[in-house]
Amino acid sequence: MNRKNILTIAGIALLATACNYQKNNTIKQADLNENDAYVYGVHPDSAARQTKNKYASKPESEIRANKIREKLFNDSTNAQGN
Repeated sequence: MNRKNILTIAGIALLATACNYQKNNTIKQADLNENDAYVYGVHPDSAARQTKNKYASKPESEIRANKIREKLFNDSTNAQGN
């Protein structure tokens, strides 16, 4: 066998072993929130209960967000075509 064949076979073997590298990079531990509907929902296809929380809007947060937008996305920089 020449060198090209050996390198090809070694490369294929390396790629084949690298396909499942995350298989061994896991930790086996018990899930403390396994049956918690608040975290995972009542069914695997349902949304978690914590995502259904609604919060009252605060006007001061909107004002602050607009100030940040003005600082980050100033109209003079948008006119340049960035």
